[in-house]
Amino acid sequence: MPDLIRVMLLGVVEGITEFLPISSTGHLLIAEKFGLGARSDLFNVGIQAGAILAITLIYWQRIWQLLTQWREPSQRDYLFKLLAAFLITCVLGAIVTHYGFKLPETIAPIAWALLIGGFWMLAAEAIAAKQVERSTVTWRVAILVGIAQIVAGIFPGTSRSGATIFTAMLAGTGNRPAATEFSFLVGIPTMYAATAYELLKVLKSSGAAHEDWNALIVGFVVSLIVAFIAVKWLLGYIRTHRFTWFAIYRIALGAALLLLIPASA
Repeated sequence: MPDLIRVMLLGVVEGITEFLPISSTGHLLIAEKFGLGARSDLFNVGIQAGAILAITLIYWQRIWQLLTQWREPSQRDYLFKLLAAFLITCVLGAIVTHYGFKLPETIAPIAWALLIGGFWMLAAEAIAAKQVERSTVTWRVAILVGIAQIVAGIFPGTSRSGATIFTAMLAGTGNRPAATEFSFLVGIPTMYAATAYELLKVLKSSGAAHEDWNALIVGFVVSLIVAFIAVKWLLGYIRTHRFTWFAIYRIALGAALLLLIPASA
């Protein structure tokens, strides 16, 4: 398979999975293990940046509203909750990084995270369905979403979007579109910060000197376009559908990986 096709496929995988609740980290590792080949840290950071830019473009009006209308109590309150969730993630992330806690990037932990996460999503949907549907984001939701982000970062295969959306739903924001919006908005500064941190590490280690910049640019553009389409579709889908099929997909994929792949792979 030509390398350009591999690069484009990795961009497609990143674009589809970054904001769908099925784990982009897990799918990229699976894709690399099964024929698309491992890429540099800078490449992975670059294609993730494409997906982040896509979500920023989709929510630019909401972001502009929050920044320009912050004097209004409701907008200011929402903005402060986004900031609180982001800061909680930053603080916990710094602690986790300091102590060097990181799971091995092998298939088995990802498979278990996909499997367990799928069952958790089904249970969360059932519990949320019994609650009064609210669109309000409380301080409890903001705090727990901040914690959920770092949990998802520690355990590959968990899915940042899945963890934060369902945490918000269980914590009180039972309305799926409202929970998804808060999850995606708080993910924007979080993911930009994480991408900038990884980029600085790569640049300090002189990893950029041997980078295939053409491949990185192609992956970035493909990820941007595919993520834009995927998120637009998801936002329309969840208005009338639950996340059940995503949970079933996670369970099926996780079970298949555990059955077919050696634990050491």
